Amino acid sequence: HNLALALVSKGYTVTGSDDEIYEPSRSRLKKAGILPAEIGWFPEKINPKLDAIVLGMHARADNPELLRAQELGLKIYSYPEFLYEQTKNKKRIVIGGSHGKTTVTSMIMHVLKTQEIGFDYLVGSQLKGFERMAHLDNKNKIAVFEGDEYLASPIDRRPKFHLYKAGIGLITGISWDHINVFPTYENYVEQFRIFAHDIPETGHLIYCAHDAELMKMVQTTRIGAYLVSYGIPENYVNNTMQTVVKAGEKEYTLNVFGNHNLMNLEGARHVCQLLGMDSHDFYKAIQSFEGAARRLELVHRAPNFIAYRDFAHSPSKLRATTNAIKNQYKNYRMVACMELHTFSSLNENFLGEYRNSFDEADVPVVYFNPQTIAHKKLKPISEQQV
Repeated sequence: HNLALALVSKGYTVTGSDDEIYEPSRSRLKKAGILPAEIGWFPEKINPKLDAIVLGMHARADNPELLRAQELGLKIYSYPEFLYEQTKNKKRIVIGGSHGKTTVTSMIMHVLKTQEIGFDYLVGSQLKGFERMAHLDNKNKIAVFEGDEYLASPIDRRPKFHLYKAGIGLITGISWDHINVFPTYENYVEQFRIFAHDIPETGHLIYCAHDAELMKMVQTTRIGAYLVSYGIPENYVNNTMQTVVKAGEKEYTLNVFGNHNLMNLEGARHVCQLLGMDSHDFYKAIQSFEGAARRLELVHRAPNFIAYRDFAHSPSKLRATTNAIKNQYKNYRMVACMELHTFSSLNENFLGEYRNSFDEADVPVVYFNPQTIAHKKLKPISEQQV
């Protein structure tokens, strides 16, 4: 729905269908005048006059509207293919990785907006100061995309981030995920190898030097692009429990914290430098960054109780999040609650990947719903297995 709204604002005539539309999508589509009158699929609405179909990943290959479009020979784009077509004459920055890509993308967006630099974007979370999660404008010369490694569409089984054709690519780290489409660890790592290899020789690959698997991949892959590594900047936690970054003689107080976010910040800084921004302007702008929605988002603060919510669901994300909280609030007791709800997390063959991921929590709580497992048509798991 974010792309539909972006295209309406660009002057396109847009219609769409879905079998479920939730808030806030429903209200936003209604406000723009493009909320479907009926929920469901209507192949009779697909006609030869349409310029193109944009196919979402959650449609099925036997979707009646898709079958009608194929029958008529209409141009069918996956979501990432269409975004590439809209931005192919722009400088494209693509942020990939198993974790942190939403945050890095959001940091770049925040800094560019603070510096009043126009850009197109796609990001996987709502961000303060941005009305939508996707934006396209013919005037912009830069496009910043969060590069998801998940499949592009039900009829295009390539990972999304391959299709954006990055000029500047960034990889935060590699940790096995999406077992339902990448059944082996080697198959999963290969997707990042392809991404790195496909960046042109005139482009740049920025990568985190603290990720062992990513370092191994970079060292064993033929990469023509310029290589830029990053790590953790010099920092400390002040007496008000805020993280302060030191850059030369200057210090910058942040709203975000944790080694994973400090690495995200450094990756974002390298991207902005390649776009012509100096470090001081970057650090000055990033001080007001409060994070993306549901990414270590502060929910409640009282004198003796602080609550965060986080999107973390993979093992590497859980480790990074609990480590960040533990280091930031050393004198607090940490209660960490997570729900197993993704295909990977509910797969008995993948469960072992979570071993030790909650070790730093004083009270670890893990929840799963057997109905969710049944809905995903997975083999049941037991409390003992978890």
